[in-house]
Amino acid sequence: MEAVGMLEVFGLATAFAAADAGCKAGNVRLENFDKNKPANADELPVPLIVMIKFRGQVADVEAALEAATAKAEAMTGIVTKYKISRPTEDTEKMLKLNAFDKGTPHKVTDEEVEEI
Repeated sequence: MEAVGMLEVFGLATAFAAADAGCKAGNVRLENFDKNKPANADELPVPLIVMIKFRGQVADVEAALEAATAKAEAMTGIVTKYKISRPTEDTEKMLKLNAFDKGTPHKVTDEEVEEI
């Protein structure tokens, strides 16, 4: 069973930079990002919170979280971070949920492009 490290950051650019730093620091893989726009978004440094999830062995996940946290703090900051060494089966189900999966993507057809 793989450990999971979760890091919530402000903004998508920060999420990509932090994910890159984390992957370079530990032998981990990324899961899909998740997003959240809180009710008080206008009061935040960036109005979008993004969750980064690292998977791998515990030591690698810890190294990834440490490097990703440092990168995010140097940019827009973090909301929170947490590591689960051995997620339960129910926790695994919940970790698969994410807001980016909502809806079916629209594929632009040639006809639509011609109309533009």
